[in-house]
Amino acid sequence: MRLLHTMIRVGNLQRSIEFYTNVLGMELLRQKEYPDGEFTLAFVGYGAESDQTVIELTHNWGVSEYELGAGFGHIAIEVKDVYQACEEVKLKGGVIIREAGPMNAGSTICAFVKDPDGYEIELLGLKF
Repeated sequence: MRLLHTMIRVGNLQRSIEFYTNVLGMELLRQKEYPDGEFTLAFVGYGAESDQTVIELTHNWGVSEYELGAGFGHIAIEVKDVYQACEEVKLKGGVIIREAGPMNAGSTICAFVKDPDGYEIELLGLKF
């Protein structure tokens, strides 16, 4: 068994695809419309779905905003240098909501970015 993807609902699919590809450097792996269900799915990630866990962006037609809910925490992305990753995100128009630095109760370097729908993405330094 392996983890395939995390699904999040987005209000504007193109805006979200642009954020995940242009700001966070992922690739749009595939996209498909489902007219009978009135929704579109787009899968983004850092590599092929056969080898990597990816993010499924679900856009329900006619819905432009969601309440995020209290149960969702964040998506985590490992980066080589958190400080540099934050600078790149800012240069590309991304919003940093917690600057790079040691985590609250430890020494791991992390930062948080907010996507266009308000989902939080944690940037974590390499573990090795």
